Amino acid sequence: MKILFPYSATTRGVTVRVSPAYLPDQSDPRSGRWVWSYHIRIENDGREPVQLISRHWIITDARGKIEEVKGLGVVGEQPIVEPGRAYDYVSGCPLETASGMMRGSYRMVDGGGESFDVAIPPFSLDSPQAKARPN
Repeated sequence: MKILFPYSATTRGVTVRVSPAYLPDQSDPRSGRWVWSYHIRIENDGREPVQLISRHWIITDARGKIEEVKGLGVVGEQPIVEPGRAYDYVSGCPLETASGMMRGSYRMVDGGGESFDVAIPPFSLDSPQAKARPN
């Protein structure tokens, strides 16, 4: 699993795994636009279902510019993840620099109605240009 999802974090039996990928066909470095996709896998190793209610992303580009994104659900859904099951989705992130970092959290609600935050592990966004020259 580590090969497919190099970044992971576990909170209260919920594991969030991330696999980012640079998208050269959607990027335009000459115009200062780099784009990545990220595949998220949320695994519930707990004993009761959990529902993802909202997300909070902290996105940092190579210049240190920070953008926070908050919203309900992910990709238009507020999925319920049953014990022993997983939920996968793919989304994307544009930056004005050739590299950056993302991290954050999901607000979840357990079967008893208690809400808690699940960590999204920090992960790097690296393009081939980031290795070739500084931002």
